[in-house]
Amino acid sequence: MRACVYCEDFLFPKVHRTMAELWWIYSKPVPADGRELWTLFLQCSCITVVIGGLFYNWMFASLEYSWHLSVAMAISFSLLLLLTLFLVHPARCVFSMIMPTLGTKQGRKLLFSTCIMIAVVNITPNIISSIKTILQVIKCICKNSSDSLLNSTALLETVSWEFGDAIQETIHSIYKPMNGHFHFSMLQNSSLIYQEMHLAGEKISREFLSVEVLVKDSVRVANKLAAGFSMLYLCFESTWYLKKYLTNLCFDNFYITKKLEHLAVDRGAAHLLVGSSTKLIRPRGLKLSWEEVVLCLVQAMVVTVALMLMLVVVAMDHFAFSMADTAVTKAAQFSAVPITLNIKYKVELGFLPFLFKIFGRPSEELPLGDFNKTYHYYLVFSSASCRISPPTAPNPSVLLVVGLLFCILYSTVFLETYARRLCRQIAASFFPSCEEKRVLHLYSKLARRYRKKQNSGKG
Repeated sequence: MRACVYCEDFLFPKVHRTMAELWWIYSKPVPADGRELWTLFLQCSCITVVIGGLFYNWMFASLEYSWHLSVAMAISFSLLLLLTLFLVHPARCVFSMIMPTLGTKQGRKLLFSTCIMIAVVNITPNIISSIKTILQVIKCICKNSSDSLLNSTALLETVSWEFGDAIQETIHSIYKPMNGHFHFSMLQNSSLIYQEMHLAGEKISREFLSVEVLVKDSVRVANKLAAGFSMLYLCFESTWYLKKYLTNLCFDNFYITKKLEHLAVDRGAAHLLVGSSTKLIRPRGLKLSWEEVVLCLVQAMVVTVALMLMLVVVAMDHFAFSMADTAVTKAAQFSAVPITLNIKYKVELGFLPFLFKIFGRPSEELPLGDFNKTYHYYLVFSSASCRISPPTAPNPSVLLVVGLLFCILYSTVFLETYARRLCRQIAASFFPSCEEKRVLHLYSKLARRYRKKQNSGKG
C-alpha cells in the first residue's frame, strides 16, 4: 500500500511536470537552447507522422483515391506540415486549435460526409441489387410463362389434327370433306420472342447500371469537394478565431480564469467575481450559459434530421431486401397451373337436303361417331433453369458504424462548447501577453460595471 502511494505521489507529479514542460516548449515562439530546439523538432515530427498516416487513410479508404496518389499526397502534406509547425509559431497555435475544432460543427460536417460515403458505397448498391433481383424474378416468370403458353399451341395443333382425322375416318370416302387441319405458325416465331425479351432485359440492366454508376460518381465527387472544403474551413475557422483573439479584447472574453482571480485578489476586488458569477463562466467548469444551451439544442435538431434521413435510407435497404427475398421465395413455390381441354361433339351430316325436299322424301343422315376426348396441359411460371442471383442481406456492420458515427455526432453537439473553451486556453498558452491584456480588459469592465451599479444604488 505504501509503495502504491509512493508511486502516485512520485510518478503523477513527474508526468504532469514533463507534459507541462513539453507543452511550454511547443507553445514558445522561439526555443531557448538546442535542447528545446531538438525537443520541438521531435514533437513536430511525431505529430506529422500521425497526421500523415491519418491523412493517407482518409484519402485512400474514405475518399477512395488510388493508393499511389494517396501516398504522394500524404508525404507531401506531411513534409509541408513539418516545416510549417517547426518554423511558424502562429501556425502551431492554429494547428493545435484544429483538433478541438473537430468537435464543432465543422467536424460534424466531416462526419456527415463520412456517413454519406458509407451509405453510397454500401447501402445504395445493395438496394439496387435487390431491385435487380426482383426484375430477374419478373423476367424469369415472363419467360417461362411465355414458353409454356407458346408450347400450348402444340396441344391445340394436336387437337385439330385428331379432330380432322376423326372426321376423315368416320365419313364415307364419297362424302369426305377437304382436310381441315390447322397449322400454327406461332411456334416458328418463338426465338424472335425470346430475343426481344432478352434485349429488353439487357436494356433494363444497362439502365440500372448507368444510374448506379452515375449516382456513385456524383456522390463521390460531391463528397470529395465537401471534404476538401471542410478541411479548408477548419483551418480558416481556427485562423479566424486566433485573429479575433489577438485583435479584439472583447471576443470570447467572459471566463473566470486563474489570472483574473489572482488579479482580483491582488487588488482586493474578489467581490467583483462573486457578483458577476451569473454572467461569467469558469473555462474548466461544466456550467453552460443559456445561449450555449440553445445552440446545443439547435445543433441536436440538425443532427436528428440527418439521422432520420439516414434511417430512411436504411429502411429502404431492408424493405428492398425483404421484397426481393419474398419474390425469390414465392417464385420458387409457384406451382404449375393445370389446363384441361375437353372436346365433346356429335355431328350428323345430311346429303343434298334441298333435293330430298323437292321430291318430298326425308333426307338421309349419316351419323358420325361420338368424339369425346380430354387433353391436359400445365402452364409453368418458374423453373430451375432460371438463374436468379439471391439478394444480399443488409450488412449489420454498416449499421453499427453508422450508429457509432451518429453517437459521436450527438456527443460533439454537447462538447462543442467545451471545445471552444479549449481553443481559448490553447490561444492563451501560445500568447500569454495577449491573455494578460484580455484579463485586464475584463477586470476593468467588471470594475466599471460594479461602480456604475453602486452609484445607481446611492442615487
